[in-house]
Amino acid sequence: MKYLVMVQGTQADYEAMRGKASANSPAWSDEELQAMFAYMGAINNDLAETGELVDGQGLAEPAQTRHVTVGDDGKAVITDGPYGETKELLAGYWVLECKSLERVTEIADRVARCPQPAGAPDYPVVIRPIMDGSGDI
Repeated sequence: MKYLVMVQGTQADYEAMRGKASANSPAWSDEELQAMFAYMGAINNDLAETGELVDGQGLAEPAQTRHVTVGDDGKAVITDGPYGETKELLAGYWVLECKSLERVTEIADRVARCPQPAGAPDYPVVIRPIMDGSGDI
């Protein structure tokens, strides 16, 4: 079974990783940032070794995103990010092929333990099974 494992974040979190603190996110030091990258890199390496890693990527900050909808007139309405109505956004993901929900939950638990500065917000790690066709609904 394939699973999408997602980590969340906010624009303030990306800015904190660049050293700019806010009320919700303390500034990250270079050492803390390198520890986070090393931790996530080790997870990626382990998952590649076990053959469970299909894909995994960090995503650009919300300020570099666009939200596209269709307006009442049928024309595209394009809004640049970040979006005031949205708090957390997808910050990165893994597509994993695991034998069980229990196994992917073990991996998500490891991801949730990623080092970060004291006082940084905690976000859930979300697991979603990937359907293998319309028969899975």
